[in-house]
Amino acid sequence: MRRFFGSLLVAMILGIGIGVYLGWVQFPAHSDNSVMCQLSESEREEYTLIVARGFRIEQDRDTAMRRLLPLNASNDEACQQESPASRIDNIPAWVQEVTERYLTRSADLRDICDLAALSAAFGRQIPGYADRPGTVCDQIQS
Repeated sequence: MRRFFGSLLVAMILGIGIGVYLGWVQFPAHSDNSVMCQLSESEREEYTLIVARGFRIEQDRDTAMRRLLPLNASNDEACQQESPASRIDNIPAWVQEVTERYLTRSADLRDICDLAALSAAFGRQIPGYADRPGTVCDQIQS
């Protein structure tokens, strides 16, 4: 009986070792042809929100635009094959659209304000949010 469990233990250790070697060293999974514009719409919205949060801290519109440019469909041939409804061709319009979606969903006010500030930096004002001093967003910034 002791020999059986010893053999079973050795076989399990060898199996796990060979499996790890084959999975991580010999045949690792990788993807070379994926681009950011192929993300799902919810993931693109989340990425836009992350960039808007970074914009709130840095206040650098050019950096925010550089970070959002990989979402643009015209930057990659694979993205141009996407359906026209899911393509992002105009980054400032996309940020405004995401902001309005968050407003419609009654999302967290800080997220809405971050998106509205980024949208305003791109010249697309969201009335009552980041378009002038004394708005709702100015009250929560403290």
